Amino acid sequence: MREEIDEADLAPETSLINKGNQESPTTTTLLFTTLVAVSGSFVFGSAIGYSSPVQSDLTKDLNLSVAEYSLFGSILTIGAMIGAAMSGRIADLIGRRATMGFSEMFCILGWLAIYLSKVAIWLDVGRFLVGYGMGVLSFVVPVYIAEITPKELRGGFTTVHQLMICLGVSVTYLLGSFIGWRILALIGMVPCVIQMMGLFIVPESPRWLAKVGRWEEFEIALQRLRGESSDISYESREIKDYTRRLTHLSEGSIVDLFQRRYAKSLFVGVGLMVLQQFGGVNGIAFYASSIFESAGFFSKIGMIAMVAVQIPMTTIGVLLMDKSGRRPLLLVSATGTCIGCFLVGLSFSLQLVSLLSGETSYIALTGVLMYTGSFSLGMGGIPWVIMSEDQPEAW
Repeated sequence: MREEIDEADLAPETSLINKGNQESPTTTTLLFTTLVAVSGSFVFGSAIGYSSPVQSDLTKDLNLSVAEYSLFGSILTIGAMIGAAMSGRIADLIGRRATMGFSEMFCILGWLAIYLSKVAIWLDVGRFLVGYGMGVLSFVVPVYIAEITPKELRGGFTTVHQLMICLGVSVTYLLGSFIGWRILALIGMVPCVIQMMGLFIVPESPRWLAKVGRWEEFEIALQRLRGESSDISYESREIKDYTRRLTHLSEGSIVDLFQRRYAKSLFVGVGLMVLQQFGGVNGIAFYASSIFESAGFFSKIGMIAMVAVQIPMTTIGVLLMDKSGRRPLLLVSATGTCIGCFLVGLSFSLQLVSLLSGETSYIALTGVLMYTGSFSLGMGGIPWVIMSEDQPEAW
């Protein structure tokens, strides 16, 4: 829980001084470093989007049963759970940049295993390795971006993480509609390689360097990110002060979460994440192609339609998040996902009773598109934002 403590809670006196400061420049180094980091977000999205468009070809080529393919699709989340649970300790031990490289090695090995697979077991091994790497990336990428950007630019830069996840899913959906599953697995390695090459160039997180006491490297990294002509003296002092205060805080334990004063925040945070993960997103994302085929609709057209809805709705959600507020946007998004799930279920129910047999495919398409668009609007990103904002000062 140490990483979740807000700087403003630890150093309130410095926030007043900072109001008079001139905005930090957006340097080429900062933009390039962010681009390298969010390549990992693209990897995250491409891993999620892989299973849906390749389902029919993959099951035919390797003669997989429904149970075997279901295991292949779902084992990604098991690997991601393990990776996410370990990511914080790894990032604190070896640094943010090395952690991203570490996770990409698992992703590359996983994509290679999928590409070379001739039996189901190697498909599952590859998918698990990709999931593990994806789980580590899900933590370290947004943390790294938040730590390298100035306060006044942090919100805008961190939203790029969610946009790139959406772009990764959408591009994989689109490419998977036209190319084979082995080639798509090879393409999945491209952003992994791009990030690994970029990591040799970009600086380490200045905040992590300060945390481990590498002060000279901290100054160099911060100066690179802010520009050679920028005055980093104030920000440097602020980070050093925050780091020193942080070292005097006791390490929290999991038991501390269940104190009465944390009950509301814990309930809201966990409730939102449960709503996000158990609201059907994995079923739609992993098996959209199968849903379209079962409903009697052309899967390739359906996948392209999902791409056409997903990217603009994610963009709209990012733009509205600070203007409309988290709660109203979340309510609209949750309502849309509920209606989308209802329409998909209704289409298959009508098929069973042989009513509106010709129109049920369009009802299923409408439901999937409504669910995808609504989830991209708010449910995909807002719970993560609220988790980081809705915390007591004592945390």
